[in-house]
Amino acid sequence: SNFSLAILNVGAPAPGMNAAVRSAVRIALAHGHKVYAVQDGYQGLANGTVYEMEWHKVAGWTGQGGSLLGTKRTLPNKNMEKIVETIAKYNISALLVIGGFEAYEGVLQLFEARSHYDELCIPMCVIPATISNNVPGTDFSLGADTAVNAAMESCDKIKQSATGTKRRVFVVETMGGYCGYLATSTGIAVGADAAYIYEEPINIHDLKTNVEHLAEKMKKDIQRGLVLRNEKCHENYTTDFIHRLYSSEGKGIFDCRVNVLGHLQQGGAPSPFDRNFGTKLGVRAIQWISERLTENYRQGRVFANSPDTACVLGLNRKVISFMPVTELKAVTDFEHRMPKVQWWFNLRPMLKMLAKYQTSFCEYVPGEIEHVTRRSISIDSGF
Repeated sequence: SNFSLAILNVGAPAPGMNAAVRSAVRIALAHGHKVYAVQDGYQGLANGTVYEMEWHKVAGWTGQGGSLLGTKRTLPNKNMEKIVETIAKYNISALLVIGGFEAYEGVLQLFEARSHYDELCIPMCVIPATISNNVPGTDFSLGADTAVNAAMESCDKIKQSATGTKRRVFVVETMGGYCGYLATSTGIAVGADAAYIYEEPINIHDLKTNVEHLAEKMKKDIQRGLVLRNEKCHENYTTDFIHRLYSSEGKGIFDCRVNVLGHLQQGGAPSPFDRNFGTKLGVRAIQWISERLTENYRQGRVFANSPDTACVLGLNRKVISFMPVTELKAVTDFEHRMPKVQWWFNLRPMLKMLAKYQTSFCEYVPGEIEHVTRRSISIDSGF
């Protein structure tokens, strides 16, 4: 084919990015396209740090953590002119953006600039890759699985340190911006007593209840407690504040320690799930891009300006689907960089039940738990 496409990583590095780049590069080459890799995200696209990829350049990338292409959080708005110049210079006819919330927001900006620049009327696809799992249009982002694994292992080690010293509570701070996915899923995995997140606002009564509950448990037979806190769950109830609160309330019953996990959660090498998922998403993205390129090829050039040519490739329940970025704009909270409705929020009551709070099971809406029925494997429904 005489098409060429560019692949770039945007946002913070996430495990699994390299697996996606590798499979995308090789499938695109197998389709006969010319593949360019862009260093440092949209910034690199503006500066023109673009180089051609060959088959052997991505050898052994599957198991590598982080991002070998290099990522930056810069959004395209600032250097739109230069980005358009680079696209025209290298005659790029499709973009594959692998990254977090900035990747999605950037493609949305490029889509909205289509009216001013013809060069941006090309197929664009976003593969969500972020440990925060906060990209709209998908249930799982690349890297979230590895991050939960890393956070879980750290919490296990932290809990183990309390076996010698009796009665200790750990306050552990996780990453994820305003999105509480990491704190919630790690909390379920390690059996935390509480997980404070931004989506479920906490007040002084909640903190009081939690402290008293822990103190009661400690008086009996429990030796250690674990409290997780998302980094931006509350502007005033900081990790330090919660530590001091627990320390003073637990005087004579337990002592309290703080751990901020930080960039440890980027997790080194990706987990098997992320490697597989990255590879699969890379393949699906290129297949979709190839279809769009052939559909929109007229008079010797690609011209694609319909909304369904700028999509987020996501896993929704068990269907891999392409959602146009314009449709997702309505369900996104741009200020806090996350979707307005999140599927994992229904798992929150489970944390309370497992931490032995007196909760009523009525909160747990029975209709919310969906049963998977055996379906025939057919191509049209996407299963």
